[in-house]
Amino acid sequence: MKEAARELQWSKTVWSDEPPAFAPLEVPLMWALIENISTRVAVVSPELRYTYANREALRFMGLPADQVIGRRLSEVLDAGIYQSFLPLFERLFAGESLHLQGWVEYQKQGRRYREQMLVPYAPGSGPVQSVVVCGLDHTELRRGEEQLRASEALKTAIVDHALAALISTDVSGTIVEFNPSAEAMFGRHRADVIGKPVGEIVVPDRFRENHEAGLRRVGAGGPPRLLGQRVEMRAMRADGSEFPIEMVLSRTDSQGEVFYTASIVDLSERHNAALQIERQRDALRQSEKLSTMGTLLAGVAHELNNPLSIVMGRSGLLEEKCEALPEIALDARRIREAAERCGRIVRTFLNMARSRPALRSEVSLNELARGTADLLAYSYRTHDVELRLELDPQLPAVNADADQLSQVLLNLMVNAQQALQHVRSERRVTLRTGLDRGATDMAWLRVSDSGPGITADVAARIFEPFFTTKAEGMGTGLGLSVSASLMREHAGSLTLEPSQPGEGAVFRFALPVALDTRPVAPEPIDDEPRAADTAAVARLLVVDDEPEVVAMLRDMLERAGYDVAVAESGAVALEMIVAANFDAVVSDLRMPDMDGADLWQQIAQREPRLGQRILFVTGDTLSRDTRAFLTGAGCGTLEKPFAKADLLARVTELLQR
Repeated sequence: MKEAARELQWSKTVWSDEPPAFAPLEVPLMWALIENISTRVAVVSPELRYTYANREALRFMGLPADQVIGRRLSEVLDAGIYQSFLPLFERLFAGESLHLQGWVEYQKQGRRYREQMLVPYAPGSGPVQSVVVCGLDHTELRRGEEQLRASEALKTAIVDHALAALISTDVSGTIVEFNPSAEAMFGRHRADVIGKPVGEIVVPDRFRENHEAGLRRVGAGGPPRLLGQRVEMRAMRADGSEFPIEMVLSRTDSQGEVFYTASIVDLSERHNAALQIERQRDALRQSEKLSTMGTLLAGVAHELNNPLSIVMGRSGLLEEKCEALPEIALDARRIREAAERCGRIVRTFLNMARSRPALRSEVSLNELARGTADLLAYSYRTHDVELRLELDPQLPAVNADADQLSQVLLNLMVNAQQALQHVRSERRVTLRTGLDRGATDMAWLRVSDSGPGITADVAARIFEPFFTTKAEGMGTGLGLSVSASLMREHAGSLTLEPSQPGEGAVFRFALPVALDTRPVAPEPIDDEPRAADTAAVARLLVVDDEPEVVAMLRDMLERAGYDVAVAESGAVALEMIVAANFDAVVSDLRMPDMDGADLWQQIAQREPRLGQRILFVTGDTLSRDTRAFLTGAGCGTLEKPFAKADLLARVTELLQR
C-alpha cells in the first residue's frame, strides 16, 4: 500500500498539482500508459541523476534501465550534450520551464531533430525537487519536409532556368504557370498572363477555333490527342507575329485536379537554317550547271585554239606581206584584230574555267576591262546596251590574280546589264579606270549604269550572302559577296558608291598598285625580236601534227630570221635531233604518237642542254596533269591562240637561257 501510494503521489506530482482528467484511473493503468507512449519521458533529480526513464527514452538511449536509473547525466549522455544541458538545468531548478527544438548531433544516434519540454516539479511552494523531460523525435518528418522543400526548390530552379518554354494550364485552358523562358519566347510577363486563357496568349487567330474545340472535347471527358507527342505547329508572340515551335504536352494529376504542361521549343533558327541550306543547295545546283556549262565552253574554246592561231598568225603575215598594198594590208589588219579579239574571248573563257590556286602577277586593269568588254560585247549589243570605255592610259599595273579579277568584273557587268533590262530610255554601262594617290597608290575601276539605281535599304544588305533582288532563277545572291571577299583577299575593296536617285548604280573596286611598276601599255608589233639581232642565226625545230600550224609557225619564225626545220610528230623530231644540231625546239604538247611530255623526257636524257630550251605551244592548260608537267619541267609555254609578237618573245627568252 505504501508503494502504491508513493507511485500515485509521484504520478500526481509529475503531471500537476491538481488531479488530471484521468485521475480516476487505476495507478497501474497510468503507469502502463506512461511506460508505453511514443514520447520519451525521463525524470532528473537536483543531483542531475536519472530517477526515471520510460521505455521510449531507454530505447532512444540504447541502454538498459540499470545503466540509466540512478546514474548521473554525465555517465549516460554524450559529453557535448551533457555540457549543453548544464546551464539549462540551472535555469530549470530555478523554476523556469523550457521548450527546446532543433537538430542535435548525437554520437550514437547521429543527427536527430528533437523537440523537448523540460518542466520543473516543485510541490506546493517549496523548492524544485525534480525536472520532468518529455521528448519527441521529428527527424523523419523534418527530413521529409526538407527533402520536399529541396525537391520543390529543384523543380522551381529547373522550371525557371529551363531553356524550353513551360506553360501549365488547368483543364479549362487557364494558365497557372509561365516560366522565364516562356516570357522571353512570347514577349509577355508572367504576371500578365497568369489566369488568362492560353489560347488568347499563344495561339494564332487562325488556329484558335480548333484549339478551343479541343479544350471542349477534353473538358467533356475526351482524351487529349496530342498528349506525349512531339508536334510542330505555329505559335504567336505578343506583337502578333507567328513563328514555328515544337511542343510536347504532358498531364499531371495533383490533389484531385488535372493540369496540362506544354514544353515548347522555338524552331525559328532551325527553320531559317533549313531555308539557308536549301538556298545553298539551289546555289550548288546552279553552280554545278555553270560548271558543266563552263567545261563545255572550255572544250569548245580549246577546239577553237588551233584554227584561231592559224587565222591570227596568217593574217599577221599577210599584213606584213602587203605593206605595199595599203587596202589589202588594211583588210588583213582588220582580220588580225578580229581574230585577236576572238582569242581574248577564248582566253577569258579558259581562265574562268581553270581550277587552280590563285596566281598573283602584274595585271593591267585596262586590259582586263577590254577583255571583259569583248567577251560581253555581243550580249550588250543584242540587249541594246551601249558600252563605254574611259580608261586611263597611264594607269599602273596591280598585283593580282587575273582570273579572279575577271570574275569580279564580269559579275559587275552582268549585273549592270540585268539592271537595264526594264529601262525604256538610254541604256548605258561605262567602265572607267583611274588612280588615287596617297600613302598607298590605289588603281580603281568603276562600273556604272544608267539604270534605276539601288535603294538605301537594299544598299545596306547588297554584299550579304544569299541576298538578292533578282527574280527567282536570275541569281543566287552570292556574286557580290564572293566578289567582295576576293577583293579583300587582294588587300583591296569593292564598294557601292553613293549616287543620286535615278542616276543608276556605281560599283568601284580598287587595288594597291604593284611596286616598281610603270604604266602598262601594249607593246607595238613593230618591236618584235628578230634573230638578226643575235650574234648568229639560231636553228629551230618546230614539231606539230597539224600541218597548217607547222607551216604558220615556220613562216613566222623564218620571217624573223631564224633557220627552221619542221617535224610532223615526236618520233620524227627525235630522229632529226640525233641527225642535226638545234638551238631550241618549238613543240605542240598534244600529239598522237608521242606527246610533248614524252618528247621532252627523251630530249632531256639525250641532250640535257636542249631539254631546257623547249617551248610548248598548247591550248590544253586546264587539266591538272598538264599544269603539273609544265611546272615540273620548267620549260617555256605559249598558250593558243597567240600573236606573232608573243611567239618571238618566248623564243628569244628561250635562246637566252
